[in-house]
Amino acid sequence: MSIIEIENLCKSYRVYQKKEGVWAGIRGLFHREYREVAAVRGVNLRVESGEFVAFLGPNGAGKTTTLKLLSGVITPTSGTVSVMGFVPWHRDDAYRRRFALVMGQKNQLWWDLPATDSFRLHQHIYNIPGAVFERTRDELTEMLDVRHLLGQPVRELSLGERMKMELIAALLHSPEMLFLDEPTIGLDVVAQHKIQQFLKHYQNQRRTTILLTSHYMKDIAALCKRVVVIANGSIHYDGSLAGIIDRFSGDKVVTLQLDERTDFASVAKLPGSVEIEPPRIKFRVPRDEVARVLGELLDRYQVTDVIVEDPPLEEVIASMFLEAAQQEPELVGAANGRPTR
Repeated sequence: MSIIEIENLCKSYRVYQKKEGVWAGIRGLFHREYREVAAVRGVNLRVESGEFVAFLGPNGAGKTTTLKLLSGVITPTSGTVSVMGFVPWHRDDAYRRRFALVMGQKNQLWWDLPATDSFRLHQHIYNIPGAVFERTRDELTEMLDVRHLLGQPVRELSLGERMKMELIAALLHSPEMLFLDEPTIGLDVVAQHKIQQFLKHYQNQRRTTILLTSHYMKDIAALCKRVVVIANGSIHYDGSLAGIIDRFSGDKVVTLQLDERTDFASVAKLPGSVEIEPPRIKFRVPRDEVARVLGELLDRYQVTDVIVEDPPLEEVIASMFLEAAQQEPELVGAANGRPTR
């Protein structure tokens, strides 16, 4: 039995359509017009214990809505979900003690108090024995290098430091399931890298099942072997990151280092050239044409170095989102009148 089992999960909202103008606003007090917006449409998914799964999708795709459904924050319109044998929206205490939800744009720590006070509150909420609490807290603060900041009010911490504290608070009760919604949003490259390394080490050590949403492709590439792409509330891809590139990118990017005496005027006439910076040229070639094109160029020019690589991951993902949007052009995904992420 999978740790997460989702069958035909749907979530729709009635959204008030407010028209422009004062009189239209007054009429709206007595006769309101609504439309149905589907945030999640017939999602089917299974996740095994110990997996680290990425949810990708454009804004409004239904990623955050799905995490909220799995954590029991909201209830679905239809469909069934089982997480560790529990129905999330029943909100059983036994279930709530076994998972954690971290949202990059939501704070769970008391703003004006030191993080250590919020940690103590979590200890009492989850009934964590004193010795276990202190051992876990010390281990996590050591791994994230924030022990010296425990006595500092949360409002005085940097964004990266606050996110580290949020992760510690979420992990104090050693959850079996961790839902992460944009945990590195707004962080600089250094902070992103540190949190990536922490999550990778923690998951390898504890075998916690983690579902991650992120717009940073480096998060996904560094952490997740399995990727689920959601667009317009439906799953459009479920597989490996390499599989996305194979399926949605038909080209390879070829970079050649040429002899400095090369006639670069002739090189500029090559089809598909995207960049020429003597003595280097970079261009795109269809995957099945790489061997033939390289053979011709090696015969024609004196090449000192060759690099063949996939297009940037961000570009491939963007193409994938565009394809999904063209299949279902209606933008969906709203909660309480606001687009979901």
